[in-house]
Amino acid sequence: MGQQIRQINLEDDKPTVAQALARLQLELQLARRQDVCVLKIIHGFGSTGNGGKIRVAVRKQLPDDQKRGHIRFFIPGEKLTIFEEDTRRLLQICPAFRKDHDIDRHNNGITVVVLKDKKG
Repeated sequence: MGQQIRQINLEDDKPTVAQALARLQLELQLARRQDVCVLKIIHGFGSTGNGGKIRVAVRKQLPDDQKRGHIRFFIPGEKLTIFEEDTRRLLQICPAFRKDHDIDRHNNGITVVVLKDKKG
């Protein structure tokens, strides 16, 4: 698994929820093909109304992606802390993510996706 980290902003251009989810699926496919280790998703937290809807939809979609084996796991930004087991797991898989400024900031406007290893 590569150590590449990619960040996408699903709020760019103020998309509808459907447009944001379609972009997320496209970005996940591209990331898997390009050996990306972690995809950091900026979806907002709802201060404008759109971010909240996108955040809810993204977090509803990701468990399905995980069940289908498209991603390993995901971490909501508010749980992106070294005190959470999934964050420690993320840092073992992709040590380069230690430099990310959102660790321990409890940012509910982001979600971090750890992609599935090409072997399995």
